[in-house]
Amino acid sequence: MHGTAGSTRDAYMHGHHESVLRVHEWRTVENSASYLVPHLREGLRVLDIGSGPGSITIDLARRVRPGLVVGVDASADVVARARGLAASEGVTNVEFRTGDAYRLDFPDGVFDVVHAHQVLQHLARPVDALREFRRVLRPGGVVAARDVDYGGVISSPASAELDRWRELNERICAWNGGDGNAGRHLTRWARAAGFADVEATGSVWVFASDRDREWWGGNWAERAVQSTFAAHAIESGHATRAELEAISAAWRRWAADPDGWFLMPHGEIIARA
Repeated sequence: MHGTAGSTRDAYMHGHHESVLRVHEWRTVENSASYLVPHLREGLRVLDIGSGPGSITIDLARRVRPGLVVGVDASADVVARARGLAASEGVTNVEFRTGDAYRLDFPDGVFDVVHAHQVLQHLARPVDALREFRRVLRPGGVVAARDVDYGGVISSPASAELDRWRELNERICAWNGGDGNAGRHLTRWARAAGFADVEATGSVWVFASDRDREWWGGNWAERAVQSTFAAHAIESGHATRAELEAISAAWRRWAADPDGWFLMPHGEIIARA
């Protein structure tokens, strides 16, 4: 999700290539927002910031019906895709619209939960965004945020190319104005935004089965050379096309290795208004 035009880039480094959206559509409350589940109940009003193709948003809607869930994303094309997914799955208590994380088009105090998955890492002003999230919360409501920390990524077997991939994620995120190690900063950012009550947890994604390696490795083999990540890597001067091709090949080798194992750590917060 992009910020305002006047901020430092705030560009989304992954873009919306099909290989990116396939990963986003895999995300559910169970695998990407389980820490939020104890705070969900029927009838809640939920705002999902950076909702992407809508899989988490729609899952939230199922869990709080007859409550309403609103998904907001900067990309009109992705919003249209999310609307199509909701219609195809028959979920009617959800809506999607375009919007800006820094200037939400909602009155004060209208949501019980504001959720943001993998959003704050891409923003140049995450504290300002969290203040805006807090503005639209009712008293007693919660902001739930989860972000990766690329500094803690672990992969096996050892691969110089995959180590370089991790480094590039950090560097390109910073070039775009964000922070690839956002997971470790969420508590500090939330307190700076005015939240006094912040509960911090963490969770991981692990890809190790044959199916998971084929899916994750195959997607990143494409993303490394075809997505906005690749374009930004070259434009920023952080990588050459040849280096990205080598990283893509390394992802395919990793996916084909029956001993391959990959872990991505995430920081999580529940911040109460």
